[in-house]
Order: sequence, then structure tokens, then C-alpha cells
Amino acid sequence: MSKKVLLSGVQPSGKPHIGNYFGAMKQFADLQEKYESYIFIADYHALHSLQNPKEMKENIINVLLDYLAIGLDPKKVTLFKQSDISEHTELAWIFDTITTMPYLMRAHAYKDAEAKNKEIDVGTFNYPMLMAADILLYNTDFVPVGADQKQHVEIARDTAQKFNNIFGETFKLPEHLILKDVAIVPGTDGRKMSKSYGNTIPLFAEYEEIKKCVMSIVTDSSEGIPKNVYAIHNLLRPAEELLPLYESKAGKYKELKEILIEDLEKFIAPMREKRKEFEKNIPKLLKILKKGGEKAKKIASKKMEEIREKVGVKIY
Repeated sequence: MSKKVLLSGVQPSGKPHIGNYFGAMKQFADLQEKYESYIFIADYHALHSLQNPKEMKENIINVLLDYLAIGLDPKKVTLFKQSDISEHTELAWIFDTITTMPYLMRAHAYKDAEAKNKEIDVGTFNYPMLMAADILLYNTDFVPVGADQKQHVEIARDTAQKFNNIFGETFKLPEHLILKDVAIVPGTDGRKMSKSYGNTIPLFAEYEEIKKCVMSIVTDSSEGIPKNVYAIHNLLRPAEELLPLYESKAGKYKELKEILIEDLEKFIAPMREKRKEFEKNIPKLLKILKKGGEKAKKIASKKMEEIREKVGVKIY
């Protein structure tokens, strides 16, 4: 039996943090044996927030380094860049033509931008259609997402169903893959860890940066066990090991933070060093990305031929 297909991607929009790792990236590595995995760099998705070509190029290479440093094996996973596969944007346009504006107005990113009275660009409005194209081009079975991103997969399913109803059976209906033990990772201020909140612990941080981030974790003087410190620590050690430690040092916040610093350093250091090694040979990495793109292009191109036939634009 052939393996089921898994697909996911990360935008090249800045440094990853441990929330990105435990929320999604770790799953890419953990599942690479079980699934036929397509993991891409979502560079066109990043364009609505990043419009600096030099930074974009650097970030694309950085995401590739991140992927390899966390243990993704190019022999087991197809790594590629979204913009290398023009079929993504072509299919997104086709999906635009069968999707209503009221439907897209339900998307979380649009509602969030509207609530903040932002001037909303078209890319922010219709990015779910590009995301649906990303997913559906590869006959994807599963998309690993955090609980807060479930809507993306639901939109892809609705779009596939709508296309199939209009033009005939063409797309699989993908399923979201939410792993039960993946919680929302708290930031140093107790809110969800997010670059926009400035409350992150970078995934490849040097020791001094780890120390600075951990020492800034917000604690409440009325707590015996500092819940924000504990919640981050719990990502690295199981509760049965951690609780007795925290109970024995109740109220000793500085001491608990120092233990967390050492545990984070032990966890981050091997990946950080691996990343530095990969960084020494960027041309080799770009060959990996190009090769992955060639493989993905063949699949996307074949699927697009079928789609063009279905919508009636293929006449020779």
C-alpha cells in the first residue's frame, strides 16, 4: 500500500520560535516516516506582509535551514518553494471564480484585520484560496495544523467539494491532523507565543538569548508554582517529572527559571549547531530545494492538466 499524503508549509516571514516548533514543525519531522510528505516554503503567502526582496531571499534560505536543522530528511520529504510551482497561483484563480465574497469574509484573518480597522489588501482577503490550491494540488490526505488553524483545511474541503459538484469528481477532501498532545504554546507573557506579541523564545537562540527570554517570563507573586514558567517547561519534560520539582521549589521563581534555561539550552543547542553546519554550504541546500521543486512540479502539472480539462480551457 502506498503511503497517505501529508502537506504543510511555513511562511518565510521571520525567525521561528519554540511555539512554531512544538505547534507544527516538530510534527513534520515526527511524521516523515509515516507519510509521503510535501513540506514547502510559502513565499507567495508571505508577500502580503513582507515586501523587501533582500529580506525575502534571506528568509527563504533561513526556512530551508530551519527545516533541515529540525531533522527533515530530503530523502524522505519533498521540500520545495511555493513560487517554483506556478500551478499554485493558477489554481487559486480558478478557485476565486467559484467562491463568493461573503464566504471569504468568514475567514479568521479577514475578520481579524477588519476588527482592527486595517486597510485590507486583496491577498489578505483571498489567501484561503491560495491555501486551498496549495493543499488540493497534491491529492493531500492530511494537513497537520494547530487547533486554531482548523479553518484553513475546512475551507480547502469546501472548495474541493464545490469544484467537484460543478465540474465533476477531481479533488480529494483533505483532513486536518490535530495531534492531541499539541497544546497552544504560551509566550513569556502568558499569551499565545507569537512574533506579533514579542513574547517568543527563538528556536535557534544562543544561550544568552535563552537566558534573557526566560528571565522575562511573567510570574505572579501569589503563585506557588509559576504557571507561565511551568507551561513552557512542560514542553521539555513530562508532568510526572516536573510537578515534584516545582512543588519542592514552590515560590523559588529564579531557581525554577534557571533550571528551565539549562533545559532549553540542552534542547536547542544540538539543532542550533546542526543549523550552523548546514549554513556552510548554501549552494548544496539550494540544489535540494530545486530538486524538491522539480518533483512537486511534476505532480502539480499533471493535476493541473486534469483541472484544465475539467473546466473546459484545454482544447488542444
